[in-house]
Amino acid sequence: MTHPLLSSWQHSPDIKVTQPLATGQGVIDQSAFDTIEVDKLFEAVNHASTTIGQAVLFRSLTQPMDNIDDIKAKQAAVEELQSNPALLEALDNIVQTAANHEKNFYLLLFGQFLGTFGTARKDYEIEGYGYRPYKRGIRFMLALVEQIQTVPTPKSPYLIALFDQIKGFAHSRAYSLMSESVYITEKGIQSKRERKGSFTPAVIFKPRLIKPLLITLLVAIFWLLTEFIPIPDEVILVTPLLLIYIPIVGGFDRDSCIIPLRNEFKQSPEVAQTLDALGQLDELLSFIKFSVVFGHDVVLPTLIHGEHHQINLQDAKNPVLGKENPRYVGNDFVLENDKLVLVTGPNSGGKTAFCKTITQIQLLAQIGCFVPAQAATLTVADRIFYQVSEISHLNDGEGRFGTELKRTKDIFLASTAKSLIVLDELSEGTTFEEKMESSSNVLNGFYRKGNSTILITHNHQLVDKFVRDGIGLPRQVEFANDAPTYKLIAGISRVSHADRVAKKIGFSKEDIDNYLAGSA
Repeated sequence: MTHPLLSSWQHSPDIKVTQPLATGQGVIDQSAFDTIEVDKLFEAVNHASTTIGQAVLFRSLTQPMDNIDDIKAKQAAVEELQSNPALLEALDNIVQTAANHEKNFYLLLFGQFLGTFGTARKDYEIEGYGYRPYKRGIRFMLALVEQIQTVPTPKSPYLIALFDQIKGFAHSRAYSLMSESVYITEKGIQSKRERKGSFTPAVIFKPRLIKPLLITLLVAIFWLLTEFIPIPDEVILVTPLLLIYIPIVGGFDRDSCIIPLRNEFKQSPEVAQTLDALGQLDELLSFIKFSVVFGHDVVLPTLIHGEHHQINLQDAKNPVLGKENPRYVGNDFVLENDKLVLVTGPNSGGKTAFCKTITQIQLLAQIGCFVPAQAATLTVADRIFYQVSEISHLNDGEGRFGTELKRTKDIFLASTAKSLIVLDELSEGTTFEEKMESSSNVLNGFYRKGNSTILITHNHQLVDKFVRDGIGLPRQVEFANDAPTYKLIAGISRVSHADRVAKKIGFSKEDIDNYLAGSA
């Protein structure tokens, strides 16, 4: 269960506050997060208007769901919004209004008070006694509840739950403190509802410096003083009274009312859940906007149950590289009962981009979002791992081979038959013979576990061995006229094109000879 984002924000709203869970505890870990480039995926999908909406989207990508029913419920909400333009427009108006005013609420919660005579020069600074930020901040929350109450109740359970969450805020203590009179009592701050039937003394907090009753009382006291105490010039007394009134009243309201109230709002579960619900609505709208601007076919994937991971994609495109890129080449990909795909091909042929496409599509599917493909059917992965060769550290004592093998072991132990695993080369940093043996052992281990495993490799001898054993699907990136087509086709690549790459970057044998000749 995810924690509300407000409870994670310490000093200001932070869109990227959510962190991946430890290996084996969530769908992706930190290493997979970095390798799959979730940050870039977030930027591609992110069309949320509010800060809370963007934070919710980032949280979804960082800690994706692994329950098929929860994902289908979210998909149903997206489909309802697509099929109901009136509802979509109403929610978009609510979200846009919230986007225009949410900073007022965050200023109230996290703003820095400058004191009586300070002048705010930065967005997070509050000058004076905080009356204006307080009124603007609570107005944001009250308006959100008021607006959602005017929208007809949706039909999908996911949307109904979000609507109920926001509407339910109206029954909370925090809402009462925002919408009704606030009382300062010997028991602390109380709302009007909590004061009902009580006759104990209390100070009523009104978020304004001018308080008619208090001023009337002071004037009466001043009048009595002038009646019984001879004062030559009453004006001499009025000015000092005003100088005393402003800091005493303003300081009391700030320190005894506004600051305690904002602390209570920050710690209120109902406030946090209402903000989260707003962010989740914005996230759904972001999915739809992403589908409109992507520039290629997108689809809500069909989710199926299965004893092991399966995926079937038609004309799949990379969510990051394919966005608004009409020339991007799509690929079909099927991994159902075979469980193992062995991808070979020269550098710069598109192997890595293709594998990131698969993992990014799986990730988008598990947050309830559209995926860039003409058709997509897949199971929910309990783990998504992506291993790349790692540089050894001075203190690990095992060298490159040992560092990589530790990561592979962690993945192996944490994965199940329902996992999706991409391995970009195996057993680097050892001899060819040891590489063949170690890689074979590792791949056979994953194959026996029954998960979906994709291996990217230049080692066509390793692929030959598995093909001879009748295990795995050999695939290669296609080249035509010495240039990549970015299509994945059947077969095994036995060329490296290393010389072509060296010439492209200006470091071929001829280039080296020329550099040496020029420096002689």
